[in-house]
Amino acid sequence: MTTLSPPRLESQAFTDPAAAWAHIAHIYHRNCDFIRNHLDGLTKGTIPAGRVRACYPQVEVRSTSYSKHESTLPYGYLHSPGIYRTTVTAPDLFQGYLQEQFEVILKNHGGVIEVGESDTPIPLHFALGPHDHLDGKAINAMDVPLRDLFDAPDLGNTDDEIANGTYVPPRGGPYPLSAFTAPRVDYSLFRLAHYTGTDAEHFQNFVIFTNYQFYIDEFCRLAKGWMTEKHPHYQRFIEPGNVATDNMLTGGGVTGNPPPRTPQMPAYHLVGDRGRGITMINIGVGPSNAKTITDHVAVLRPHAWIMLGHCAGLRNSQELGDYVLAHAYVREDHVLDADLPLSVPIPALAEVQVALEQAVEEITQTEGLETKKIMRTGTVATFDNRNWELRDQTEITRRLSQSRAVALDMESATIAANGFRFRVPYGTLLCVSDKPLHGELKLPGMASDFYRTQVNRHLQIGLRAMEILRDQPAERLHSRKLRSFAETAFQ
Repeated sequence: MTTLSPPRLESQAFTDPAAAWAHIAHIYHRNCDFIRNHLDGLTKGTIPAGRVRACYPQVEVRSTSYSKHESTLPYGYLHSPGIYRTTVTAPDLFQGYLQEQFEVILKNHGGVIEVGESDTPIPLHFALGPHDHLDGKAINAMDVPLRDLFDAPDLGNTDDEIANGTYVPPRGGPYPLSAFTAPRVDYSLFRLAHYTGTDAEHFQNFVIFTNYQFYIDEFCRLAKGWMTEKHPHYQRFIEPGNVATDNMLTGGGVTGNPPPRTPQMPAYHLVGDRGRGITMINIGVGPSNAKTITDHVAVLRPHAWIMLGHCAGLRNSQELGDYVLAHAYVREDHVLDADLPLSVPIPALAEVQVALEQAVEEITQTEGLETKKIMRTGTVATFDNRNWELRDQTEITRRLSQSRAVALDMESATIAANGFRFRVPYGTLLCVSDKPLHGELKLPGMASDFYRTQVNRHLQIGLRAMEILRDQPAERLHSRKLRSFAETAFQ
C-alpha cells in the first residue's frame, strides 16, 4: 500500500536550547497536522490514496570522551562515548523541561543538539488533541477500518525497558537519551486525562497522593481560601473538568464546568510559577491504583512525590493520630514484582525525610523528644490484601515483627518503589487511624472526631513539606541514589 507522508525534513544541529526546541515543535505540529488533515478529509468523504504516516521528532547528541564533569546534578551526563537518541512528543507541554535538559547536556559535554525526524510513526490516537472529537458516524459510513489507513499505538514502543534498566543497547549506541519514548509519554498523557479528569498541562512538579477523600475536601477548602486571600505563590486552583478558580490578585473568577461524573482518581492542582505548585490526587485504595497513577505521572518528570494517608499502627505504644515517617518498606503489594525485583532495596531519601520531619515540627510546634512522641520513624509494610485480618494472623504477625514494621497500608511501598524505578524523589508520612493487632478499631463517633481533628493538620504538614522541597536547588533534591550505572541523560 502506498505510504503518504509529509516531505522529510533534514536534521539540524543547534547550540541554542530554545532554537532546538522550536525545531522540535515545528516538526511535531507539522506532522500531527498532516495526520489530522487526512482524518478530517475522511470524515468529509475523501479516502486517502494510501496509508497516512508521519513520525515523531527525534533528538540526538554525541559524546566522544569518558571525561568527568564537576556538576553536582545527578542528570545531564552521557555515560560513554557514542550516540544518544530519543523521540519527543508534546513539545509545548515539555518546553521548559526540554530546554533545561539541552542546556545541562551542552554545558557538560559541549557539541550540538541534533533535531530531526525519527522512524517512529505518530499513532492517529496521539496526533489528536485531548479535546478533539471525531465524527464517528461519518467515519463508520465510509466502511474503511481506520487501522487500514492510519498507524495505531504499538505496544512495542511503549514498554518500560529503559526505566527498568533491562534495555540493552548496541555497543556505541544509539543509547537512550530519555527513560521514556514519545509513544510511552503520549500513552500516559491520555491516561492521565482519563483517570484524573484534568489535562496534563495543569500538573505541578510536586505531587501528593492520598487514599482518602477527606484530605481532598480539606485541600479544596484551603486552596479556594488562598485564592480569595491573594496567596502570593499560587496563581489558580484547578479541579476535575479543568475548572479553574483564579487568584484574586489577577481578578479572581471561576471558569470551566465540572465533569458529569467523578473521575476514577481525581486530581487537583495549586498552580505555581513554572509548574512549582502542588498537585494532589485521590488514588483510592490499593497498590494497583498506586502503580497505575504513578506509571503515568512519572512521564511528567515531577521533582518529588509523597504519600499522605492513613495506616494501621502495629505497635501498642502508638496512639490514634500519631504520624509514621517511613524510612523503609516491606513490599507485599506484588504489582511491581515483574518490573522491580524484591531484592532491590528502596532507600529513604534524606532530602525528603528531612523536609517531612521539619514540616511536622513546624505545624505541630514541637521539636526533639516532643516530636518523637507524636511521630515515629520506621518501616511501613504494604499489603495487597485489605482483609488480611481475616486470615490466621500467626504467620503474618511474625513476619511483620521480624521486619520491625510499625505501620501497614496498601499504597506507600508501591508509590516509593515506583519513585525509585522512575527516578522521582519520594517519601511517606502516614497517620495512624486504627490498631487492628491491639483491638483498637474506629467506632463511628470516634472516626468523625479523629478525622475532624487530624486531617487538617496532616494535610498542612504535607503541603509545608512540599514547599520546603520546592525551595531546594535541583542539585540537592534529585538524589544520585536513584541513578543506575548507565543512566539516561534526561532528568
